[in-house]
Amino acid sequence: MEEGRGTDKGEMKHQQENTVDWRGRPSNPKKHGGMSAAAFVLGLQAFEIMGIAAVGNNLITYLINEMHFSLSKSANIVTNFVGTIFLLALLGGYLSDSHLGCFWTIILFGFVELSGFILLSVQAHLPQLKPAKCNMLTDGDMCEEAKGFKALILFVALYLVALGSGCVKPNMIAHGADQFNLQTNPSHSKKLSTYFNAAYFAFSMGELIALTVLVWIQTHAGMDVGFGVSAAAMAMGLIVVVSGTLYYRNKPPQGSIFTPIAQVFVAAMLKRKQINPELMINGDQNRAESGNVVQTQRFRFLDKACIKVEDGSNTKESPWRLCSVTQVEQVKILISVIPIFACTIVFNTVLAQLQTFSVQQGSAMDTQLTKSFHIPPASLQSIPYIILIFLVPLYDKFFVPFARKITGHESGISPLQRIGSGLFLSTFSMIAAALMEKKRRDSALGSGEIISIFWITPQFLIFGLSEMLTAVGLIEFFYKQSLQGMQAFLMAMTYCSYSFGFYLSSVLVSLVNKITSSSSKGGWLSDNDLNKDRLDLFYWLLAVISFLNFLNYLFWARWHSHSSAPPTIQNEADGMGLNHYILTKHSKDVVDENIP
Repeated sequence: MEEGRGTDKGEMKHQQENTVDWRGRPSNPKKHGGMSAAAFVLGLQAFEIMGIAAVGNNLITYLINEMHFSLSKSANIVTNFVGTIFLLALLGGYLSDSHLGCFWTIILFGFVELSGFILLSVQAHLPQLKPAKCNMLTDGDMCEEAKGFKALILFVALYLVALGSGCVKPNMIAHGADQFNLQTNPSHSKKLSTYFNAAYFAFSMGELIALTVLVWIQTHAGMDVGFGVSAAAMAMGLIVVVSGTLYYRNKPPQGSIFTPIAQVFVAAMLKRKQINPELMINGDQNRAESGNVVQTQRFRFLDKACIKVEDGSNTKESPWRLCSVTQVEQVKILISVIPIFACTIVFNTVLAQLQTFSVQQGSAMDTQLTKSFHIPPASLQSIPYIILIFLVPLYDKFFVPFARKITGHESGISPLQRIGSGLFLSTFSMIAAALMEKKRRDSALGSGEIISIFWITPQFLIFGLSEMLTAVGLIEFFYKQSLQGMQAFLMAMTYCSYSFGFYLSSVLVSLVNKITSSSSKGGWLSDNDLNKDRLDLFYWLLAVISFLNFLNYLFWARWHSHSSAPPTIQNEADGMGLNHYILTKHSKDVVDENIP
């Protein structure tokens, strides 16, 4: 029987299960993989997020105070920077799955990210690489904005960090998850769920340290020292991940991941006039084997890529004209997850506000904790992570086993349910932000009172819980899709949602300013003074958008659950040799007489 990609089913199965050690030899389950190997990757994740979060979360302050950009321009620089990080995750996922493998992608781009941190630190330290000192609050119009060579150095450094971090992020998650063999050890499925929760715990710890210790260093010792500490954290992360080299089970790259996808679309287009069969049939075996396979009914037009036309000759069809059933089903899976991915974009637009405008909110509030200690506004984002470092272990140790007894699901609740819960909560984060900003603004303009920075806590706390549910649910949902050899790229898609969310934030800020501005006054977000802006109205707008997005998600989650076939379809098809639909070509017309 011919294979659509020129590969017999034994070879295909071997490729799916093949893992190697650092020398390229077959991995040993007793020596390689497991949670002990994944722990090294978790260490890198904690250090990497520590370095990048300290830069990203306080970058707007650096851009305003030392580079002298306006508030709206600084906010857009930050959101574009963070958005680019997550967009470049697609490049990292592609390079890993197709050419380099997770481990070597991590090492290569880890050093790229490290070089960006070092360059940021050098620029922040040398006065000749920055505009002259100036107080943006009192002399904003007189301050010189960074331009020319100074701006070039800034953006080269930022986008070296973006390139490195973007390519490292999806491979950290995928490489850690690859340490668990789901195909030969079913018990690893529960361990994989624990790993995803542990990965978020490592993320929370790194964020917490970044938003407290590192931001404090930036505020009191200078941004140059702060950026230098970020570089040191990244260096430590690379040392940790290299230390686990002897214990990893590595999935070799499979060649271009886009070629098999393109082949399905091309083959389906070339055979668009063929009759779509109702059952999968393998030559003369017909009914004996076709009845045991459940065929997915979604995107049936792609099934035509599997039609093998017999015209009496033994000519082998090109893989661009004939594809395997497994190949087609994987393309269907990839298409079907896109609506779920799209529904998380608005969620990440909300996240963008907490890293930009909410930090500026904190700057306009009373940050004094004691007579001698003031809370850095950027450290406000540590509030949810303080809670989450306790909540995540409790969730994994108590809620998951309890829910598992009720639902029977290995993760307690399904990834789609977890994502939906997070999207619902994000709406209330923006409602809390809008109410607080209204109170802060009224107090400042009415009585001149500057309220305490702790009033801003609820919006960060609610969103932290929302992010724990949505982010981990999305990663687990994508990784468990039956797309062989594309795990790193799927992880990159989850990060790409962050990118689109941050880009959407930039578009919304500009669009809202344009719509709400008039000849006599600026828009809701056009001034550097929050007391003159209407940030509260912008937050209410985001709350409405978030709720509508949640309703949209409910529709697509229901559609995905009803249209998805059991996850064993592909394995059954391969195991039974059901690789093509067979039609006989008698003349110029194709008839389906071989189909019962």
